[in-house]
Amino acid sequence: MNIYILADNQYITREGLTSLLRRQNEEITIIETASHHELQEKLNLYPESVVILDYTLFDYSSVSQFLNMQTGAKESSWLLFSDELGETFLRQVLLAGQTISVVMKHDKKEEISKAIQTVSNREVYLCEMAKSALEGGVPKPIAPDKLTTTEKVILREIALGKMTKEIAWEKNLSFHTVNTHRRNIFRKLEINNAHEATKYALQAGLIDLLEYYI
Repeated sequence: MNIYILADNQYITREGLTSLLRRQNEEITIIETASHHELQEKLNLYPESVVILDYTLFDYSSVSQFLNMQTGAKESSWLLFSDELGETFLRQVLLAGQTISVVMKHDKKEEISKAIQTVSNREVYLCEMAKSALEGGVPKPIAPDKLTTTEKVILREIALGKMTKEIAWEKNLSFHTVNTHRRNIFRKLEINNAHEATKYALQAGLIDLLEYYI
C-alpha cells in the first residue's frame, strides 16, 4: 500500500506522522482529511489505503458510525492512534471484526513505527493497552468514596468508552466542564489514563459485568 490517509485534526500529530511515514518509504502518497465525510470520499477514491485515525479528535457521532465505515471499506487497513481510548471502547471495536490495529500516541517511537509497518503489510498490530483491554480480568467492586456524584457519573461514561466530546453532548455540558471533571477524577484517583479509569469504575461497581463485556 502506498496511500496513507491521516484522519487526525491535530496539526502536530499529522506533521509527526508524515515525517515518520516518509522515513519508512518516500514513495508514498499522504492525504489529510478533516471530517468523516471527507474520509469516506477518500476511501471511495482509494479503497486500498491505510487509514491512521484518532477517533477522539474526529467527528464521529458514535462508535457504530465508525465501525460501519470501517467494515464497509474492506480493502483498507486501519490504525487507531490516540491519547485516549477507553477499555470498553477498545473491546467493542476489537471484537467487532478483529481487523483494527491500535497504538497509543504515548508509546515509544519504535513501537509506533512497528505498528505502521505492520498495518501497511495488512496485518493487525495491538499495543499493550489494546491487548490488556481484550485479556484483562475484572476485579471485585469497591466504593468510589473520593468522588462527587457528578464525578461518578462522568467516570461511568468514560468507562463505557465515551470520549469527552460525546459525554459533553449527551449530558448537555460544555467540553471544558467535562474535561475539568475528568482532570479532577484522574487527580483524586491518582490515575493517568482512561484505561486505569475503566478499571477503577469496574472495581467501584459503577458499571456491571454485562455492560463491560458488551
